[in-house]
Formats: sequence, C-alpha cells, structure tokens
Amino acid sequence: MDTQYEFDHEAERPIVYVRQVNADDLPEDMREQVGELETLYAVHNEEGERLALVADRKMAFVLARQNDLDPVTVH
Repeated sequence: MDTQYEFDHEAERPIVYVRQVNADDLPEDMREQVGELETLYAVHNEEGERLALVADRKMAFVLARQNDLDPVTVH
C-alpha cells in the first residue's frame, strides 16, 4: 500500500513519564508529608518537570489518563 496518510498530530495526547522515587531522595519538607512511605511515583512531562507525586504506580497512570495524558514507564 503506497497511499500517504496525514496523521493528525494534534489529536495525540502528550506523553508523560512515570518513574519510581525513593522517599529518601525527596527534600526534607516533602519527606515529612509522605509519612512512612518508602517509595512514591512521579509523573514528569517531556521536559522533565515533575507534574505530580503519588503513592503508587497505578495511581500515577490513572492520574495521567484522567488528565488526557499518555503515561509511559521510565527507569
């Protein structure tokens, strides 16, 4: 098939990256807020800016999708 198709790039949802964060790596004021959690999950935009910090991976993906973002895991 040699038919060209123009993809509607504006219809794509922006990609965000979900990565695991150790609570010990957070600033002290944030560590006080997370209580006894040892691991959290951060949602970052394509420029690396942290958009959200949540308690578990599933919540990070749900949060992203609820905000019309396309989450992917990053190591």
